[in-house]
Amino acid sequence: MDLKLKPFDFAQAATRAGMADVAQRVQAKVNQQATSATGGVEQPSFQTSFSSALRSISAAQEQATTMQREVQFDNPTVSLEDTMIAMQKAQLGFQSAVQVRNKLVQAYTDIMNMQI
Repeated sequence: MDLKLKPFDFAQAATRAGMADVAQRVQAKVNQQATSATGGVEQPSFQTSFSSALRSISAAQEQATTMQREVQFDNPTVSLEDTMIAMQKAQLGFQSAVQVRNKLVQAYTDIMNMQI
């Protein structure tokens, strides 16, 4: 399962919220960072970090599913203990991703409900 994240444009959201001056400052900072990027090296961003984390969680879930299937087919090379550990790792990763998502949604809601 491949999850695609739609990029969040804070400057556009600030403009829609009636904060044009904030949007201009954010856009100016983004432009400044883009021009100061060195030699084509990609700067780490939240989006790339979060996407990478989601890919690793998905890979852990796929590995756990594969191991479960192999245990069900009585494959002697796959132990039940390793399968249970892989399942717990996948479950913890998924729960962590859900908690991060919930915190992001709550932060966005709090920001949008702020009075100016």
